[in-house]
Parts: sequence; structure tokens; C-alpha cells
Amino acid sequence: MLLLSQFLKHQNTPDDLVELTDTLMVACKEIAIQLREGALAGILGTSEEVNVQGETQKKLDIISNDILKAVLLDNPLVAGVASEEEEEPVAGNPNGKYLVTFDPLDGSSNIDINVSVGTIFSILECPEGMSGGDEAAFLQAGRKQVASGYVLYGTCAVLTLTTGNGVNMFTLSHTGDFILTRENVQIPEQTQEFAINMSNQRFWEPAMQNYVSDLLLGEEGPLGKRYNMRWVASMVAEVHRVLTRGGIFMYPWDKRAPEKPGKLRLMYEGNPMSWLIEQAGGRSTTCYKDILDVEPDKIHQRVAVALGSKQEVTTMMAYHGEK
Repeated sequence: MLLLSQFLKHQNTPDDLVELTDTLMVACKEIAIQLREGALAGILGTSEEVNVQGETQKKLDIISNDILKAVLLDNPLVAGVASEEEEEPVAGNPNGKYLVTFDPLDGSSNIDINVSVGTIFSILECPEGMSGGDEAAFLQAGRKQVASGYVLYGTCAVLTLTTGNGVNMFTLSHTGDFILTRENVQIPEQTQEFAINMSNQRFWEPAMQNYVSDLLLGEEGPLGKRYNMRWVASMVAEVHRVLTRGGIFMYPWDKRAPEKPGKLRLMYEGNPMSWLIEQAGGRSTTCYKDILDVEPDKIHQRVAVALGSKQEVTTMMAYHGEK
């Protein structure tokens, strides 16, 4: 059995990046403990706080964010952090090498019904001469990430990670160690499964409406096969399913907020998940271009997302005009 740090060193991952990943996992293990206690610890339910996104925060949103901030900022390698729950980046060590962005508890609307949630993270190098408290330091395209991943808190806690050498999964054992359980994950190129919130269908662009309508036509439709549909309302759970058995996950632009390019956040949802998907042989797009090529202009920038099995994503892109 290979421990997380042993495996990363086996991949010739820089020692400081191994150390930072271990630090992140200290925080995620504490979040896993809090989730396991649930109502016994009095951490379920909604707080009276509203985050920068205008969303009412769950108690565990705040707890998870505080845990990650405290643990990461205590590591001298960390120049700064940026969170979905924070309006501005928070500076760390002025001499730190890395920046960390995170969604502390993705899918938190599922907490009270005991459905899978997760922590998503992305690690970037801090540009020379810039402060980790400066938003501009974080505004790097997704292809500049040096590590990304998530921890899924489900029936077990699973870390899915890439440092640019493929995608690997590690399961949290009773010893408190993340142990390698699946190596070199590859997404099947073809799929017959899709995930999208169908209740929003009337708000989508015609291209997406046409594509999903053809999915629903099954064998009799132009795509010539029957599809199953899934929807968990937790990006971590949706992406984990895609990485495990293939599929396509979509959260497209819709006209309820036409001024916003999408619902999900680029820096701590779109980019880290997209790098995982590409590293596993899939494709991740805005429906018009690869997400990893998007040049960010603000830390809380939003983006439309369609990712998963390469052939199916390419078919979806054709409906949106890609030749």
C-alpha cells in the first residue's frame, strides 16, 4: 500500500508540493470528522451569514472555510489563499511559493440530507514580486495549475488528485492516512449517461436545449442510443462519477442571469475539475472553448461547464457550432 506522500515522491513531485498537499489533507481530514459527527456536533443547518456570492451559508460552509484557512496559512509555503466564501484573497507568508484556491464545501445544500459533498482545491505558483493577498496574483489560466483535486466525503473519504502526471485516487483509512486505491484513472471516451438540472431547461440556449432533447430521444433520435440521466447537485459527486465510469456533466449558461457567463466559479471549481478531467483523457469546456484556456479577470469569475467523456463533449460542442 502506498501512502499519498510516498506516491507523490515516487512521481518525482517537488518536496514542497508534497508538503503542501499533506497540509491540505490535514484540513480535509478535520472536515471529514466534522461531517461524520453531523447533528451530534450541532453543525447541521443554516447560519445567519451570507457569503460574497449572495448565498446563505450552511454552518459547515463556515466551519470548513475556517479550518482550511487556519491550516493553510500556518504553512510557510503558502503565500495566500482564495475561497468561495471570502470576498478577497487572504495573504499568507510574504515569502511563500504557492497560492491555494478552494471551495471549502461544494454541494453544501446536501449536508442536511446526508448526501455526498466535497472540498475542491487548486494550487498555483505565486508570481514573483506579487503578494498572496493581491487578487491579480491568482488570475492565472487553468493550465498554470501545479496541482488540483477534490476530497469527496461520501461513504468513505476519497482524494482525487493530479499534479500533471495523470489522475490518482486515495482513500482515507482508519489510520488517518490517504492510501492509493486507484492509479492512472481514465475516462471512457464514449458514454450513455448525462447529468444536468432538467428543471432549468427552459432557460438554456437553443443549442443546449436541442442537444439535451436529442439525448432524450434515445435510440430513435439522431444520437442513436439510450441515455441515463443523473443529478446529485454536488459538483464533486458528479465529477467523481464521471471519473469513475464516464459520462457528461453540464451546468450551462442560462438566461435567468444573462450578464453572468455561467453559475460555477472558474478559479475554484471550473479550473481544478477541468484539469482533472483532461488529465484523465476527457474534455472540459464552456460549451464553446476549453475551460483551461479561459483567462480570468476576477477571483470570483463564473463560467459555464460541460465536461466528461471526450466523444460526448465533442458532440455537444458541435451543437454549439464547433466544427
